[in-house]
Amino acid sequence: MTKNAYTIDDHALDFLERYLNNPAPVGYEAGGQRLWMDYLKPYVDQFITDSYGSAVGVINPDADYKVVIEGHADEIGWMVNHITDNGMLYVIRNGGSDHQIATSKRVSIHTDNGVVPGVFGWPAIHIRDSSQEKQPQTDNIFIDVGAHSADEVAALGIHIGCPVTYPDPFETLNDDKFVCRALDNRIGGFIIAEVARRFHELETRPNFGLYIVNSVQEEVGLRGAAMIAETITPDAAIVIDATHDTSTPMVEPTKAGSVKIGDGPVITHAPAVQNRLRDHIVDTAKQNGMTFQRNAKAPGSGTDTDSFAVSGRGVPSALIAPPLRYMHTTVEMVQRSDVEQVIDLLYRSVAAIETGETFSYFE
Repeated sequence: MTKNAYTIDDHALDFLERYLNNPAPVGYEAGGQRLWMDYLKPYVDQFITDSYGSAVGVINPDADYKVVIEGHADEIGWMVNHITDNGMLYVIRNGGSDHQIATSKRVSIHTDNGVVPGVFGWPAIHIRDSSQEKQPQTDNIFIDVGAHSADEVAALGIHIGCPVTYPDPFETLNDDKFVCRALDNRIGGFIIAEVARRFHELETRPNFGLYIVNSVQEEVGLRGAAMIAETITPDAAIVIDATHDTSTPMVEPTKAGSVKIGDGPVITHAPAVQNRLRDHIVDTAKQNGMTFQRNAKAPGSGTDTDSFAVSGRGVPSALIAPPLRYMHTTVEMVQRSDVEQVIDLLYRSVAAIETGETFSYFE
């Protein structure tokens, strides 16, 4: 084990559970952001927020040289799109929600009157025609809230545009696996918060401005990162976002790469990943005897790295990922040791950055 390696303690685990169990669908991240800022408050000097809800904790806000570490706060879900005369709800995606897992799932519909429970219904196997079996699609899945009319639905406070999330809670599987919806990517928000806590508790304050960024609306086009990058104008950015474990059945490593939970952090190669900043992270891992994996993403990484990289005149950006199974389902899974090692690697990589480092491409 790496000297002074990070481990998740009960305080951190309690926060992670509360943070994951709190719903924060795209466009409605405020509740989760408040939880996150409350946890981060002892470890930063000030906060920045913007008009769409991205939140930033800042250490050394007066420093000229600025480094970002970033995760995103939003979770995928659905949005009410149509209400039938007999009280059934049809929905559209709010982010990359998987229609194939929806049927028979419980849901939470968020209204001004509070949360209304419902279920994604589906015809019983007994009354389906096996010769004309229909598969779940975005235009035929529906939510039943126990109402008999559109008026009853309205009386519950439900209207077109209400966000819908799954209520599936955090759990630990086989002692070392974390399972929950929205690990993509509130695990990133947890990781960056723990890095700020680690600087505070080890009394190793960086000598530059460190911006701990929890962006919104990643799941609908990396939008929050694009906005907050223009506000901060950083000199470097390291993004944390989950990547696919490819060791489970029905996944082809020749197409998806070879990544496995339990084998450590994944350092990404992609056009948006600046080579010298990535090499700095690789060197940090090697110098500290840390195991890591690599994967390749092209033409885009599909993460907020892409937004930070092209902001302003271009920002040297890199991506570190914890491996994750079953992305965009309600049983997303990460291994505890991978999360701990990502926190350790990110902390050490940031601590080793020299003020004024340009990560010059041609140096």
